[in-house]
Amino acid sequence: MKAIQFKYAGEALILAIGLFLAGGAIKQGIVQFKEMDRTVTAKGLSEKEVKADKVTWPLKFKELGNDPAEIYDIIAKDTRIIVDFLKANGISEDEITQTPPQMVDQQANMSYSSEQVRYRYKANCVVTVVSRNVDLVRKLVTKQADLMRQGVTIIGNEYDDNGDVSYEFTGLNDIKPEMIAEATKNARKTAEQFAKDSDSKLGKIRTADQGQFSIDDRDQNTPWLKNVRVVTTVIYYLKD
Repeated sequence: MKAIQFKYAGEALILAIGLFLAGGAIKQGIVQFKEMDRTVTAKGLSEKEVKADKVTWPLKFKELGNDPAEIYDIIAKDTRIIVDFLKANGISEDEITQTPPQMVDQQANMSYSSEQVRYRYKANCVVTVVSRNVDLVRKLVTKQADLMRQGVTIIGNEYDDNGDVSYEFTGLNDIKPEMIAEATKNARKTAEQFAKDSDSKLGKIRTADQGQFSIDDRDQNTPWLKNVRVVTTVIYYLKD
């Protein structure tokens, strides 16, 4: 009987020791987890002003008349004047695209309006320039009066001084590494300052998010100048 009691007492003692050690290990694990969970999240900004490297300029014009054949002859003449103007000023053939005119029968729409139209047909036309020579196109946009002197009126957006001209920056991949490095560096400076203020030291990076690049006009008056921006988010471990 005593042997049996001694056996159970021994097993209980072993179990108690095991629970004690396990408890210590669990406690140590919790402490380590909390220490590892001490982090600081910092954001770093990088901005760069760049110049557009691609421009699209649609030269829109329209013709009115009652004889479709006559209208097409006028369109052909006006298109030739525009293309000659562009080429004479340095725009190459492969930078010019001619779109077939869109003819509208205005009498067909009279059922929707009681207003009488003087001309039955209206043709909307466009010659588009897509070029990498942004400075040249900008200069030509200001010389549209030369076309008016030859009888061609370019239709633009009356609410926008730049008309329908659009500018793009396509060299993002060339400046990405430099901007990401700068943004990450700025994030680290912020994190280091936080660590210093909290009497801690900055540890390794836990996670990092590059963030999305944005490209916007610097302002509404200079759409050929772009502002490129990226914000990185970096989480650092803190240690004593």
